[in-house]
Amino acid sequence: MLIRLVYTLLLTLLSPVLLFGLYKKKPNKPQFGDRWKEHFGFTPALKKSDQPLWIHAVSVGEAIAATPLIKALKQQNPEQLILVTTTTSTGAEQIAKLGDLVEHRYMPIDFPFAVNGFLKTVNPSKLLIIETELWPNILHAAGKANIPIYVVNARLSEKSCQGYAKVQPIFTELSKHLTKVLCQTQADADRFARLGINKEKLCVTGSIKFDIQISDEIKQQGQELRQLLGNDRPIWIAASTHKGEDEQVLDAHKEVLITHPNALLILVPRHPERFDTVFELSKNSGFKCVRRTSNKTVTAQTQVYLGDTMGEMLVLMGAADACFIGGSLLGDKVGGHNVLEPAALGVPVIIGPSYFNFKDIVELLQTEQLIKIISEINKLEEQIIQSFRSINNEQKIKIEKVINSNIGAISITLLEVKGNINE
Repeated sequence: MLIRLVYTLLLTLLSPVLLFGLYKKKPNKPQFGDRWKEHFGFTPALKKSDQPLWIHAVSVGEAIAATPLIKALKQQNPEQLILVTTTTSTGAEQIAKLGDLVEHRYMPIDFPFAVNGFLKTVNPSKLLIIETELWPNILHAAGKANIPIYVVNARLSEKSCQGYAKVQPIFTELSKHLTKVLCQTQADADRFARLGINKEKLCVTGSIKFDIQISDEIKQQGQELRQLLGNDRPIWIAASTHKGEDEQVLDAHKEVLITHPNALLILVPRHPERFDTVFELSKNSGFKCVRRTSNKTVTAQTQVYLGDTMGEMLVLMGAADACFIGGSLLGDKVGGHNVLEPAALGVPVIIGPSYFNFKDIVELLQTEQLIKIISEINKLEEQIIQSFRSINNEQKIKIEKVINSNIGAISITLLEVKGNINE
């Protein structure tokens, strides 16, 4: 009780800064509109009065990861009402693509009054938290209401584990309300155990990211985009780049152009509010640049194609000969992003030295020689050029085998949350 009281006081003191960051208007960032009130527990009633299955996916990455699980849950029980909460408006935009499969509400900020207002309105039957988004007051209130809480696709890097260990009393308060922690790997489970999670609550399911399904429609759209961009030119994509990486990627592209003057870079910033900034950066760096949303024709002279849309990453990746994964050139700040998407498309994958968010997946792909890890930025252009020269079908066959041998996390997850979700 005292721990949560101190935590809530600190959250209150920090809330002006947190709320400013959440609500600050940024270019290309969807607005909350009058739905901002949902963050404070003023949650509109659901369309159906049934107890919903509540899934929390904080932002875009978690929303994308949750999508195949949501579809599997609906296939298992079409009548089950599913409520998905996100914290960010970009996450809400991603969930909106699921249409009538789910209802969406914004996650209440972790103030007791906001959490209690939310729970009173929605009255969920279970809570599934995607990855590791743990908030003390939400977990306490849900636990007090006897709502089973599952952490799905849970991952815990060594860095995060050491961080939680420094505030062990807070983590202990968090963990006592958890019903099960469904971990991506045994290493994740071991770290949770080190922090005091009862081993009976731990289960290794594998990563639901391996249960990736890329539709023929997406593949076709990727090929159609390739035709528009140029079938006879080498194309590489820098996906989910962060501030501080774009300059490095553009510098690498200058080197690529020396040996491949007709090469094209598809540059996709991670956050939509940076689209305008990165476009200006590309132009100011001397590149002939076209934005995807401009619908302007890409000519042989175009050098950078800015992917300034949301939800089209697989299409953009499908048009490329090689893929660099962003968030991996910034030391320990980010830790990389999903490497399985380009791999599943048969596109050679390159990542920087910081990939702790996907450590086990990266190391598995490295063992099979299906990914290149660069130790420094000046190695990026070398790997891109090498990828242009070594495109073959053998890699596609190998990655299919790796993915197929690791599929099944969703099935295990469904079993762990009791199969029939209405139980």
